[in-house]
Amino acid sequence: MKIRLLGTGTSQGVPVIGCKCKVCHSSNPKDQRLRTSAMLSWDDHKVVIDCGPDFRTQMLLAEVNKIDGILFTHEHADHTAGLDDIRPLYFRGKKPVPIYALPRVIDNLKKRYDYIFAKENRYPGAPKVAVNNIEPGQTIQIGGKTITALAVQHGMLPILGYKFDKAAYLTDVKYIPEETMTALQNLDVLIINALHHKEHKMHLNLEESLTIIEKLQPKKAILIHISHHMGFYNEIAPALPDNVLLGYDGMEIDL
Repeated sequence: MKIRLLGTGTSQGVPVIGCKCKVCHSSNPKDQRLRTSAMLSWDDHKVVIDCGPDFRTQMLLAEVNKIDGILFTHEHADHTAGLDDIRPLYFRGKKPVPIYALPRVIDNLKKRYDYIFAKENRYPGAPKVAVNNIEPGQTIQIGGKTITALAVQHGMLPILGYKFDKAAYLTDVKYIPEETMTALQNLDVLIINALHHKEHKMHLNLEESLTIIEKLQPKKAILIHISHHMGFYNEIAPALPDNVLLGYDGMEIDL
């Protein structure tokens, strides 16, 4: 299995519209971040985690022509606003695209994309999805692989992380319940958010993320959902612990 980081930025991306900071004007591609998303691939299977407003660009950059499902972490726009862009994948595959999410998230998607979920008088250009409501602790079987949904907290909002093989993907996390910390033991790869250096009520900052990594002791940890306030890639990355990498768009990790 391979993990590709399709995007590693926050809800505004980097550069931020109208921002004059040095990071937003950096010429280093690793300082330019689309909204956070990832893709798991193995054999002929591809599964995307979250489908944000940069989904179309991410699929083009990764040269994707099919997906076998979308795993949603939560309902915020930077993780769901690209759902309409599954159209060419649906038309090419000629079958509904499976989506997996908490029931609350499915309900939110039905309100925002009613034409996708409509059963009667459907717009002929709308894609179709196959809905799968999931809960924390539930396992998903796709292409011979088992993916487990994990309970985490985005501030006070319960959301999902995902574990697959000996790797896990967590984004927009502020708190990790004890049962999830137990499930995250003995990982080869932990992908986890680290917003910037200051305290934030909804997201882990760099110090908090490194503390969790120190507790869990994965062989390798990769930081995502990174703000322009974090600083330059070339300054932050070398200062991290040996087993911690600063993620960047297009980064690929083999498991």
